[in-house]
Amino acid sequence: MKLVFMGTPDFSVAALDAVTEAGHEVVCVYCQPPRPAGRGKKDRPSPVQARAEALGLPVRHPASLKGEAAQAEFAALGADLGVVVAYGLILPVAVLEAPRFGCLNIHASLLPRWRGAAPIQRAIMAGDAETGVGIMQMEAGLDTGPVLLEGRVPIGVEETSGALHDRLAALGAQLIVRALDQLEDLEPVPQPEEGVTYAAKIDKAEARVDWDRPAEEVSQLIRGLAPFPGAWCEIDGERVKLLGARVVNGSGEPGEVLSGFKVACGEGAVEITTAQRAGRHAMAAGEILKGLALPERLD
Repeated sequence: MKLVFMGTPDFSVAALDAVTEAGHEVVCVYCQPPRPAGRGKKDRPSPVQARAEALGLPVRHPASLKGEAAQAEFAALGADLGVVVAYGLILPVAVLEAPRFGCLNIHASLLPRWRGAAPIQRAIMAGDAETGVGIMQMEAGLDTGPVLLEGRVPIGVEETSGALHDRLAALGAQLIVRALDQLEDLEPVPQPEEGVTYAAKIDKAEARVDWDRPAEEVSQLIRGLAPFPGAWCEIDGERVKLLGARVVNGSGEPGEVLSGFKVACGEGAVEITTAQRAGRHAMAAGEILKGLALPERLD
């Protein structure tokens, strides 16, 4: 098929590779504009832009698609279908309807649960036992369109959002190729009205660990925010990111260090498995404790 691909972050790259490897013609790749990054704050292209350019594909990165000129340029591509995955811009109806078969979105949740910006993190933070990827026919509402294909995966008890991200990106790539192959035979299934939840964008204010919470919730927060932005606590005035955790047996006053990097919570205890000090790489807890003495209680 003749496709326009629209995506920006790492999560989208696997799908771009998959549709090109499957033999589809990607007539243009749309992504977010380059952003300042690194110590020099120089503009850095997004992962999708970098991959598209490596593949020799034409790239556009408009700041908006609301204008008539941008919409006319999109329509002039004459695409059969738009493939959208974590693009980052709301698509006007004129863009959604321009391709012959409209636009399909690869969404990293089991819709209608976790519509919105951060479905992978929110699924872990909420303690969901499973999640997945849906191939959705896009419409004007926020992730409200009917679902053509769906794949489900269990969430591991110690899985971080980073690990789940990679699994779901690979699953989404597989599903979009299947959807393109079977497009005319797939029946769109409307989303149920019950069970709708919204995955709000992660706010850094959520990231500080509250040891008064039950151990399950503390573990879910830590794993859901790993690797970015990273849950954190203060250790002798130093902010330390906590990037891996498991629920363990133990009890004590909330924040009390029981042994090693095992910390009591409001109910039960968690063991920190991975952490990161400021300006350093993430390390296993055993390694980081060689140079970091924990107080009797964490803030």
